[in-house]
Amino acid sequence: MLLETCQFEGIVSMPSGVFKPYAGVSTAVLIFTKGGSTEKVWFYDMEADGYSLDDKRTPTDMKGDIPDIIESFGKRKEENPVDRKGKCFYVPAEEIKANNYDLSISRYKEIEYEEVEYEKPEVIIRKIEEIEGRILENVGELKGMLGKGI
Repeated sequence: MLLETCQFEGIVSMPSGVFKPYAGVSTAVLIFTKGGSTEKVWFYDMEADGYSLDDKRTPTDMKGDIPDIIESFGKRKEENPVDRKGKCFYVPAEEIKANNYDLSISRYKEIEYEEVEYEKPEVIIRKIEEIEGRILENVGELKGMLGKGI
């Protein structure tokens, strides 16, 4: 209904914990105007609201992403963000319809994964043995110092 009968402006996806201790689920703020039509929807991936996301909700910087959300929303039409790896971006209404009207930011946001190469287990074990050998040498030195009465 929001896409079909309203000017659906945007979604601010909030992290889990914003409403703790009452609810620990993630939440989204929907921004729309009754009437009009929707060509694309602006998404913003909020990471912080200025307070810790645990049950205590202690202040961090007391602003979080909120100033950036306000600024980005105001500039969204001029900047037209389309890079889905960023904090905010547009998604065409047709794509949302094709995804069964799913409004979850995770459906549309692209996440870059870094490939991590680890050393072979044999190399790691050898390094651990070398470090352990140095530790044993140092412990031996300390025992020698204690035996000399230093």
